[in-house]
Amino acid sequence: MHAVEFLKQSPTEVPPVAVLSGGQRHLKQAALAIIKQIVLGDEDTSLTKFIGKETDLQSVTDELRTISMWSDRRLVVVEDADEFVTKHRASLEKYVEKPAKKSVLVLDVKTWPKTTRLAKLVAKEGLDVECSELKGAQLSKWLLDTARDSYHQTLARDAAALLIELVGEDLGLLDQELNKLASYVGAGGKIELKDVQTLVGGWRTETTWAMTDAVRDGDLAFAIDALDQLLVAGEAGPKLLGGISYVFKKFAQATDLSRSRQLDQALRDAGVFPQAVGASSAYLRRIGRAKAERILNVLLETEAGLKGGSRLPERLQLEQLLLQLAGKV
Repeated sequence: MHAVEFLKQSPTEVPPVAVLSGGQRHLKQAALAIIKQIVLGDEDTSLTKFIGKETDLQSVTDELRTISMWSDRRLVVVEDADEFVTKHRASLEKYVEKPAKKSVLVLDVKTWPKTTRLAKLVAKEGLDVECSELKGAQLSKWLLDTARDSYHQTLARDAAALLIELVGEDLGLLDQELNKLASYVGAGGKIELKDVQTLVGGWRTETTWAMTDAVRDGDLAFAIDALDQLLVAGEAGPKLLGGISYVFKKFAQATDLSRSRQLDQALRDAGVFPQAVGASSAYLRRIGRAKAERILNVLLETEAGLKGGSRLPERLQLEQLLLQLAGKV
């Protein structure tokens, strides 16, 4: 069954083997949370997670058959399990036919061909939850239902359509925006088109500015995370570069102007907002003049790369740009 259907049910038991397949991480996390609650309740010590590429079948089955000191059941999750499944398919088929009675094995995979013997066995003896992307009417319905069931709000259909247009199809990001909208409207309210326009319309722009501020302030982890959110939301690389260039070209200009005046004055003359002069000055002093003088070239090189001059993926080019602007390379 699809995860949307599974999440609407109120299951009281989970079979010994469950598969979460697909690329929608938000649905996988929600489905796993329900499975964990059913199997272990609030007890966490009997939950074990493995990374598929880094583990072997023996370690997983040993854990499944180990009796817990804290609970009469165990939950074992193998994340990124595609390679693990391919390597141990025959043994997993045998395990599904004769599993550990008081343990639950969860396989988190991206692909799960329904025609394989293993998939057929899981469909018959276990739990197969499809966590694939939602599109079109399905996505709109998910938004409307989530607003009602999770946030006790009525979401207008035109507001839902605009929310998808602005944020994209990632359910995690959409859920975050619904949370903000619910708080904005108030308990038992209705989220209208104007509310989305007011609160969400600037999400991508605000995230872009937060990303550039983080690069300036040396918080590279935050900057990379913001970049990831924007790319996942469907923001185009050239558009993101435009926002980055808008900020850092001012720093490049200020670097040039600082040859004939104080740095703070050079930043003001280059158009840096007065409240950002202090942080901007600290940034340029931190990376040093040699790297500051390279800012414009780095921006132009990335622009050429995004237009086809580089074979690297768009994401990697932009990540490298942030590293360079942060003075890390």
